[in-house]
Amino acid sequence: MDSSLLAESKRIAGYRAADLVEDGTVIGLGTGSTVFFAMERLAERIASGLSIVGVPTSYQAAIRAREYGIPLTTLDEFPQLALAIDGADQVDPGLSLIKGRGAAHLREKCVADAAEEVVIVVDSTKTVDTLSAPVPIEVLPFACGLAFRRLTEMGGVPVLREGVKKDGPVVTDNGNFIIDCNFGAIPDPASLEQQIAAVPGLLECGLFTTFAEKMRVVVGEGRECRIVSLH
Repeated sequence: MDSSLLAESKRIAGYRAADLVEDGTVIGLGTGSTVFFAMERLAERIASGLSIVGVPTSYQAAIRAREYGIPLTTLDEFPQLALAIDGADQVDPGLSLIKGRGAAHLREKCVADAAEEVVIVVDSTKTVDTLSAPVPIEVLPFACGLAFRRLTEMGGVPVLREGVKKDGPVVTDNGNFIIDCNFGAIPDPASLEQQIAAVPGLLECGLFTTFAEKMRVVVGEGRECRIVSLH
């Protein structure tokens, strides 16, 4: 898919997701380019009278939401959300996800858990038969050595994510590091998510396997989109 058609796929999917938002609700706002298209559409709807408040999952999402004039709040103020809009790096047929290319997956998972419904926005290149992308893992800097050893024992190949236009590791909005761990094909993502969660110091991984029952995935395909769910 060429770059212009890919961008159009993301825009169509983002706009469709934004049209699912109901008036008077508090919603989660994920991080990434496809979600920013949803924010663009939300800004149009706000200008036409839509009343919503958003909980951003990162500084980047908060900055972009303010640029679009979307009022913001926090998860402390609203621990239960009507809906969360987010993106994904990969989606499998069971609606398990790999997320975290933007290093915001810890907060994104908190927001997804708080939401009554999760709307994932992707272009068709993100849909796969089996998850296989490197799994981002937020790690306490103190525990990096332990993390590398335990992830290697699980069969993974861990790499510390390095910054761009910054020397040294990427530092998350929570003050931690990111390890990208390649496990190859992941036939049982739920089991791997549990194994990673059991290691002290590994704060959260980018495998999202527990939200499928309340999830809708909006898939942009060229100039059209389709919605996938388990019901």
